[in-house]
This record gives sequence, C-alpha cells and structure tokens, in this order.
Amino acid sequence: MKKWSLKGKNAFVTGGTKGIGLEIVEEFLSLGAFVFIVARDENNLLNIIEKHKGDKIDGITCDVSVKEDRLKVVKLLLKKLDKLDILVNNAGSNIRKKANEYSEEEIKYLFELNYFSAVEWCRGLLPLMKLSQKASIINISSIASILDDGTGFPYASSKAAVNQFTRSLASEWGKYNIRVNAILPWFIKTPLTEDYLSNNENYTKIVGRTPLNRIGMPDEVSSLAAYLAMDVSSYITGQSISVDGGLSGTVFGR
Repeated sequence: MKKWSLKGKNAFVTGGTKGIGLEIVEEFLSLGAFVFIVARDENNLLNIIEKHKGDKIDGITCDVSVKEDRLKVVKLLLKKLDKLDILVNNAGSNIRKKANEYSEEEIKYLFELNYFSAVEWCRGLLPLMKLSQKASIINISSIASILDDGTGFPYASSKAAVNQFTRSLASEWGKYNIRVNAILPWFIKTPLTEDYLSNNENYTKIVGRTPLNRIGMPDEVSSLAAYLAMDVSSYITGQSISVDGGLSGTVFGR
C-alpha cells in the first residue's frame, strides 16, 4: 500500500554509516526517501554513498560532538533542502567507567554528543521541519535511560535527558504538526556494543536478563524508526518506545 512508504520525504540521519544509523539509512532508502547523512569517517561516508549510487542519498563529514561542525551542516541543509520531513538523532557513544573514574571532560563530551547535538539539530532545522507540515523527529535513546544497566552514569543521564527533551518538544511543537518520539534500544549487535559483548561473561549475563533470550539486531530498531517516520504513525508523539526483548517488562529476567 502507498501509505507504507517514504516517497517524497527528505530525511536527515546523524551517525548514518554504522550500526543502527546505517540500518535506518538503508531502510529509509528502500522506502523511497531522500536521505542526507553525516558521520565522522569520510571513507565510510563515501562508501555508503557509492554503495547506494542511483538512490537519493547525499552526505557530509561532521563531528557531531563539535558545535561548529553542527552549525556548518545546519547552514548547508537550510540552503540545500526545500523541507525536512524526518530528523533522526542517532549519533552517540559511550565510555564505560565507574562514577569516580570519569574526568570532567569525558562527562561533558558524552553530553555534548548524546544530548546537546540532538537539541541543536532540532532547533537549527526547525524552519525546514515547519515547511514539511508533518515532520517526524526520532531520537535514538537507550534502555539505560530508564534502567540502570551498569553502562555508566554520563551515558545513561544524557539519554534520560533525551527522553525528557522528546516529551517537552512533542508538547511544544505539536502546533507545527511536528511529532517527536524516542526509541530506547537494549543491547543491539552494533560496533558500539561489539567489544563488550565479545566477553562471554557479559554476553551470557545480557542474554540471561532478556526474556527473548538473545541480543537485538539493528533492523529491529530501524523498522520502528521507519514506522515513526511514516504518515501512518501520525497520531503518535511524545513517546519513548523500548526495543529491548522484554527487559523493561520484567524484574528477574527469564
């Protein structure tokens, strides 16, 4: 059916060359959207664009944690696009340490990358999303934002801030017909979790806590992102939706 489509829509995805971000980019392209991506690694970026030559895709290198880089991209997009229908704030990272082991710089870095970048993309690109008249913002948060999974407090706290930002913005920008939702993944098989899950003890512990008894896959997140990007989800906003194999619904695991 035509309504299960992103044809005619312009999407912007941060961190779109790896893991969940890459899966979202490829999902959006398969559904007919034009996708503009940013990522730090130029080779990865060019490879993704080359791989999808013939599709509607473009991008530019950008360190999402650097304010000046973000502002340059905002200015570019304001000139390049006639509207923005979908904004996916996906870029993020983590540093796993105990609370007293973090330096002030590390804490600030994680908030800058995971939280403040999302705030700035939303505010800077608001004019283009108003022109869409039915834009969808999708913030990739984390199950760590609502449950303590031992990932480290800066990451968890920055993602919790993303959740509240999602709710506040959905309420404030509903008058522009802009929807704002967050996706909260548990452990998904991506480069970000690869090292941690390569430890058999860690892997066994995570799977043992998950009712579905396995690690999640990137396409299980991208499918939800695609749904939230489509007009068929037009009455869903202000929500933080867990993609966690049932973790958040249980106390003791399986």
